[in-house]
Amino acid sequence: MNSQEFSARIRAASREQPLAIRGGGSKDFYGGQPSGEVLDARGYQGIVAYEPSELVITARAGTPLVEIEAALAAQGQFLPFEPPAFGAAATIGGVVAAGLSGPRRMAVGALRDFVLGIKLIDGEARELKFGGQVMKNVAGYDISRLITGSLGTLGLILEVSLKVLPRPVCERTLRFALPAGEALARVSAWAAKPLSLSASCWQDGVLSVRLSGALAAVNGAEQTLGGEPVPESDAATFWHDLREQRLPFFAGEMPLWRLSVPPTTRALVLPEPQLIEWYGGQRWLRTQTLATELREAAVIAGGHATLFRGGDKGTGTFTPLQAVMMELHRRLKAVFDPRGVFNPGRLYPDI
Repeated sequence: MNSQEFSARIRAASREQPLAIRGGGSKDFYGGQPSGEVLDARGYQGIVAYEPSELVITARAGTPLVEIEAALAAQGQFLPFEPPAFGAAATIGGVVAAGLSGPRRMAVGALRDFVLGIKLIDGEARELKFGGQVMKNVAGYDISRLITGSLGTLGLILEVSLKVLPRPVCERTLRFALPAGEALARVSAWAAKPLSLSASCWQDGVLSVRLSGALAAVNGAEQTLGGEPVPESDAATFWHDLREQRLPFFAGEMPLWRLSVPPTTRALVLPEPQLIEWYGGQRWLRTQTLATELREAAVIAGGHATLFRGGDKGTGTFTPLQAVMMELHRRLKAVFDPRGVFNPGRLYPDI
């Protein structure tokens, strides 16, 4: 399908017969339940431009993430925000629409920090372009970041331009046997120093940290931190499985919650298992605790709570917005999708 055919489908849609934008479907579980006639973006694929020396790649939304990563790997580069795929069918458009970042997020920034430009079709079937292919091009840059993570509620993404980085020369993983409180204190102190940290994970009494960079920097950081070195192949598998939620912690039917809080937030004392990433900034919980209690605790800590997978989404996937912010979201929706045809309810029940 080409952009003209997409536009025709969008013109024919209505509030009574909306469209459910879908790529590979690997993140259908995330957000509200998809509804409407499926608008499949997978047929619109291909790498449009890639210049390794410029550290920028542009691809159509239906391009498989694995294809993007393979092209970058061939040039010794990668997507530094390590987006989770949650399946081989994941597309780059779905990655940007979901806005999820992996273990390296606290070291390099979130996915939206690497979005240089986006081309999309809005709810009036108009083809719009925001941003560009270089960091110095700031025209519309905030709009590109706004589209990132909007779960397809503002438009159908056609193309994305992303900044990429060279893959680190050296990576090493260290492990420490520590209780949650001490692990959080240590990783917080380490993160404030030039120690080449690129990821952290605490679970079940074990803190794992990843060092990335030049060989001399990684060796120096390892000597400073100590800990038990993890074999390279085992470490690579661990961080990949963490990114893709394949670790044993993520298995099972109990609801999976994600709490985004300031990294300095103290350890939560809960009877259920938890996994802590991003130097303490991301807390994963497997719990039946009421949504109101979790969200209240997250707000008190200065963050928010998301029902990431499973559970009863009747209370909403994301923390309800205050009236002013909800009105802002409604106005944005009215600008980009005035007829309300895109992914109704995926982000918030009334949007």
